Amino acid sequence: MPAITDPRRFLETLFTSAVAAADPEKVIAANLPERPKGRTVVVGAGKGAAQMAAAFERHWDGPLSGVVVTRYGYAAPCEKIEVLEASHPLPDENGLLASKRLLIEVSGLTEDDLVVALVCGGGSALLPSPPPGLALEDEIAVNRALLASGAPISAMNAVRKHVSMIKGGRLAAAAYPAKVVSLIVSDIPGDDPALVASGPTLADASTREDALTLIERYSLDLPANVMAWIKSPNSAAPSPDDLRFARNEVRLIASASVSLEAAATEARAAGIEAIILSDAIEGEARDVGGVHAAIAREVAGRGRPFTKPVVVLSGGETTVTIRGKGKGGRNSEFLLALALGIDGANGVSALAADTDGIDGSEDNAGAFADDTTIARLVAQRLDAAALLQKNDSWTAFNALGDLFKPGPTGTNVNDFRAILVQ
Repeated sequence: MPAITDPRRFLETLFTSAVAAADPEKVIAANLPERPKGRTVVVGAGKGAAQMAAAFERHWDGPLSGVVVTRYGYAAPCEKIEVLEASHPLPDENGLLASKRLLIEVSGLTEDDLVVALVCGGGSALLPSPPPGLALEDEIAVNRALLASGAPISAMNAVRKHVSMIKGGRLAAAAYPAKVVSLIVSDIPGDDPALVASGPTLADASTREDALTLIERYSLDLPANVMAWIKSPNSAAPSPDDLRFARNEVRLIASASVSLEAAATEARAAGIEAIILSDAIEGEARDVGGVHAAIAREVAGRGRPFTKPVVVLSGGETTVTIRGKGKGGRNSEFLLALALGIDGANGVSALAADTDGIDGSEDNAGAFADDTTIARLVAQRLDAAALLQKNDSWTAFNALGDLFKPGPTGTNVNDFRAILVQ
């Protein structure tokens, strides 16, 4: 098999292939609903919602109107669909206004009308809509507590939907009696479409009792008025068998599984065998990084469980429990832990990045690491273990010039991890 002379370029090519497999232009065109007798109204939320809206406009044969909300800096030009921007990962006032706009957009429709919901990851933070008696600051407090808790995304969204007037299927309920077709780009391990963006147009079976259990399990410190609301019967979200959803459709148009398969195909075309561990890996980012490092060392040193050269791929969404005040995101934290685990191994290179183009709060999607990363940090008098302990992985990779910055990709199918062993 041929040697990869430029591992970083090779790994970046795999990332590009994974993102291309979830390109809105491609997946939207293949999933257009039938034209209705009445109006077509488009709503949407997420870090790729504007690109989805632009693609929908280009392929839709008929009149339409609508509004979508995306993260600041992620807008794309649309002619008929208005694109709003708001804050992520913590909600802000513009997100509050966007939620109101979406609810207004679907009000007063008839059974002859069609609502097309374009939903992808990031929509939870972009659609704050506090219940009566709560304020935007309460939703911010909920999101801040969830982000620091280390809870998996499924648990986070089960709590979020019970502190909202738009999530958990409520946006679809507001559109009744119009038919709602939801086109979903999944960033959720396991690809449950009702959990993407906390399901504004899709109900799931989790109850307020489930939310209370999760709050206790992850020791979430929420405002007293939030807890009082969740304990109230009024917080119950619509159930999946609600008759208002009977005509609705949901289509999962892109996912981590499809993107990882695309990356594997690209690797094999370059003569490198590809192994997909899983598209639904969850857990503490640093712990997952340690496990991936152990696999890479085993392959590098003993040729098992896979024969080198090989690229090991995985997806899913890890979590980070906040312990310090450093900079970084789950992918760079995963990678710094991996770098510690492969220090001194021979021929190991890795890329970990968020497919939406942003990891955490900075402008990088992730970073590169290899078996020399720790030695290069030591040469700069940086202690990788200490940086990891205070969640400061960004500082480590920034010092080395190893941050990966593709910019906003226009889609979001979760984390992408690729480890090349030669």
